[in-house]
Amino acid sequence: MRLRRDDRGVTLPEVLIAITILAIIIVPLADALIAFVRNTDDTTRRMNESHDIQLASAYFARDIQNLGVRDWRSSPPTLALLQSIGNTSYPCGTGTSVISLAYDDPNSVSGTPVDIRVNYVVRDVNGEHQLRRLLCRGSSTVQFDIVVVHNLSSTTAPTVDCGGFCFGSGPAVPQRVKLTLDIKDPANPTATQVVLAGQRGQS
Repeated sequence: MRLRRDDRGVTLPEVLIAITILAIIIVPLADALIAFVRNTDDTTRRMNESHDIQLASAYFARDIQNLGVRDWRSSPPTLALLQSIGNTSYPCGTGTSVISLAYDDPNSVSGTPVDIRVNYVVRDVNGEHQLRRLLCRGSSTVQFDIVVVHNLSSTTAPTVDCGGFCFGSGPAVPQRVKLTLDIKDPANPTATQVVLAGQRGQS
C-alpha cells in the first residue's frame, strides 16, 4: 500500500499566530536580559569600589597606628616624637601628595631604627585618577608603589583632618587622622564619599 504525500504547507493564519506567540515570549525575555546586563554592570562597579575602600582603609589604618618617629640622637634615646605627618624632612617619591607620614621601623632590633616613609599621592595613569601609596625606607627612593583607589573623583580633592593639629602645628603627632575622599567609577553618575580613619597606637 503506497502512502500518500501531503503537500499542504503552513497557512497564513498559522504563521501569524506563531509570530504573535514568539513576540509575546521574546519581549519579556529581552527585557530580562537587558536588566540582567545592567545589574551585572552595577554590581561590578560596586565590587570595584568596595575593593578600593577595603584596601585603602586597611593600609591607612595601619600607617596611622604606626605614626611617629622618635628622636634617637640623645643617649639614651628620648621618647620625644618628631613631627611625622606632612614633614618635608621625610620625602618619598613624586606626585601630588595628599598626606605624607613617617614612623620607625618596628622590625629593627638594635641601633637606630630606619624610618619608614609613606606618601599617599594622586596620579593619572591609563585613564584612571588614582590614589597611590608609596613606601620608602630611610630615603626618598620608592620601594613599594601600590594603587589603593583606582577611580578617585577628579572634581573633589581629598581632605585631611588631624583634629586641628596637622602639618607642623600643635603636638608633634596627632592621635587621630582622617582622610576623606570621593570614589567615582567613570560609568557611575554619582560619587561615593569615603572617610578613612586611623588611631595612633604608640605613645
